[in-house]
Amino acid sequence: MTDQPEKMDLASHDIAGEKRRELLNLFPEIRAEGGKIDFERLRLALGEAVDVGRERYGMNWPGKADCFKTLQQPSLGTLLPCPEESVNFDTSENLIIEGDNLEVLKLLQKSYLGKVKMIYIDPPYNTGNDFIYPDNYTESLQTYLEYTGQVDGDGRKFSTNTDTDGRFHSKWLNMMYPRLYLARNLLREDGFIFISIDSAESDNLRKICDEIFGEENFRNECVIRRGPKSVQAQFETWDRLGIAHEKVIIYSKSPKYRFPKQTRPREDVKSGTWNNHWRGTNRPTMRYELFGVVPDSGQWRWGKGRSLQAITNYKKMHLELGTKSLTQEQIDDYYLKHLESGEDIDFLRLSNSGRPEHYVPPAENTLLNDAWFDLPISSSKEVRALFGEKKVFDNPKPTALIKRMLGFGGKDEVVLDFFAGSGSTAQAVLDLNTEDDGNRKFILVQLPEPTGREDYLTIADVCKERVRRVIKKLNDEDAAREPGLFDENAPEQDRGFRVFKLAESNFKPWNAGVPHDEKALVRQLELHIDHICPGRQAEDILYEILLKSGFPLTAPVEMLTLAGKTVYSAVGGAFLICLERELTIELIRAMTGRKPERVVCLDEGFAGNDQLKANAVQFFKTKGVTSFKTV
Repeated sequence: MTDQPEKMDLASHDIAGEKRRELLNLFPEIRAEGGKIDFERLRLALGEAVDVGRERYGMNWPGKADCFKTLQQPSLGTLLPCPEESVNFDTSENLIIEGDNLEVLKLLQKSYLGKVKMIYIDPPYNTGNDFIYPDNYTESLQTYLEYTGQVDGDGRKFSTNTDTDGRFHSKWLNMMYPRLYLARNLLREDGFIFISIDSAESDNLRKICDEIFGEENFRNECVIRRGPKSVQAQFETWDRLGIAHEKVIIYSKSPKYRFPKQTRPREDVKSGTWNNHWRGTNRPTMRYELFGVVPDSGQWRWGKGRSLQAITNYKKMHLELGTKSLTQEQIDDYYLKHLESGEDIDFLRLSNSGRPEHYVPPAENTLLNDAWFDLPISSSKEVRALFGEKKVFDNPKPTALIKRMLGFGGKDEVVLDFFAGSGSTAQAVLDLNTEDDGNRKFILVQLPEPTGREDYLTIADVCKERVRRVIKKLNDEDAAREPGLFDENAPEQDRGFRVFKLAESNFKPWNAGVPHDEKALVRQLELHIDHICPGRQAEDILYEILLKSGFPLTAPVEMLTLAGKTVYSAVGGAFLICLERELTIELIRAMTGRKPERVVCLDEGFAGNDQLKANAVQFFKTKGVTSFKTV
């Protein structure tokens, strides 16, 4: 630590720089002048493991190189807290972030690197009508600010993608590639990602995921049923068969990770009755006398020999159990006992009407495979029940689907969905936590796409309102239960969320690109004297400093009063943030007395007092503060 505090970096995580540092750490011999990498030395260090051929297997498309430029361009945005739109803002660890997900993913890199267990996304399917991305995706933050009216625009807009512009697939890949690349960084080593997709881009999605996650980390391509409207729409041109399914592609972060054993309930089979016939099949041999009855309008479900054997087994069960009347529980226990012994036994029982019914054993669990046709096609009914109206959001993903995905992880995990839509992921997390006393946390990211409605202006508004209503519904259900039904040792449910919105940084960046004339430079200096954006509150600045210092947005923060000034204490006092505009030596001493590890102050708080700044550096140094920065 010198006699001057270090300037805090307000940019998002430098991904390219981190990769370079990793390479130089592994291969110090490849360092060239200026800290750059000598690829010829790297090739020599790796030997035959390097492919130097001109023709290689891989996927390429127009704009792929720009994807990496997009990744390397840091974000200078911030996430502004919105307690008034939140539920339990001060205590909840759930997040709903309103903004362009590319910028948000960049801003989350420092704070959530390697902390997310599961990612689920339902991205635009590239049908030609979906709301997709900025036309100029390399200027994402600026375009987003213009789109949402936060700054004056010059014609840039978010747009749809059409198959008539000649770059239909390329544009979609350019949108998806950097987002998936950034998302992978956030996954834990035992993490995994689920992606919903249809046939239009499933092949391309598999290829870019093989490149980003590694082909060895591909796990499954599951199929789910598609909504009837989506299927019917494909018949309008009558040029191909309708597609009745969609896909869920699964990748893990590491090839060493193994999913826990997955099962699903075996489908219930209805008992056959005396007039239960096979539709469309006329089988005279299945009409025979049994219990004095010969069906005239139907037929028995079993052949005569099998039915007679079932009757024999049923009588045997009565004799073994020593009772004339059997409860369903007794029948189930008896059946399962013989089933475990390996016997193949058919049972027949009498219904209350005196007619025979073929016995069906209780439903059991079966191993889960890649055909998920047992799941509902959407959660439209759930959304309708919450909002009390039919049309709020088109084709929301079923919460049952997301609950199944959550079953691949534990009960205390972070779940990310950066194409959040109406908030199905949040509802699935909250519902499942209630069912199994889990403590899962969700992070949702949703673009404020206009809905054309007057009550919920954007899809982000629909998402927030849906989660509010889910929380109220669950709380009302708890309140209606008898006290004895609660498990006193169960963890307290986190039924809340914090809302943050993407915006420009609270601090005006120094613009090195201004014309080098006297008036322009004077103007730039004047702007930089008070470099905090007008209208920003202390909480806005606080959360930007937390985020860009590598702390999560849900980190507990305590407000202290030291030497008559306000100081924010985070991470149990290890990190102190002072946003006072007039710092004093008494305040510096009071902060050092708290023995923090890291301290950040506003640079303007020293008001040009270089002596006070130098003293602060020395005070913090002597007290073991490892990092003192100003912003």
